[in-house]
Amino acid sequence: MTCVIQRVNSATVYADGELSGSIGKGLYLLLGVRVGDDETDACLLAEKISKLRIFSDENGKMNLSIKDVSGRALVVSNFTLSANYSHGNRPDYLNSAPPERANELYELFKKELSDRIGECESGIFGSDMRTEMSTDGPVTIVMESSVLRK
Repeated sequence: MTCVIQRVNSATVYADGELSGSIGKGLYLLLGVRVGDDETDACLLAEKISKLRIFSDENGKMNLSIKDVSGRALVVSNFTLSANYSHGNRPDYLNSAPPERANELYELFKKELSDRIGECESGIFGSDMRTEMSTDGPVTIVMESSVLRK
């Protein structure tokens, strides 16, 4: 699994033109599920993200987690994170997990993260989504579950 983590002042997602989720200070998370990913990947990412110290303390140092700042998370599924762009100019998405499996792991990730930090907002899997956000920093981290398995 791949998760793009962005520290935000606010973020909103609209699914098929309707408001689906909105947060203030917290994390905007794009989640991509690949062929071969499993429940362990979802749990490892949720655990690491819940403890990731990327919020500033009183001294301006990134020492605080999302829980420490009472932040929220907005999770959006994004199969394009699995793009293969090595051949030609049109990426393929053959590395993306099949939709049914990807949705299962997306839902598990949201549950695992919610269990650790409180209820998460989210987009709607498989829908046409539009997002708006105000980044903070900007702080952006790309996290791979395969790295956490080592």
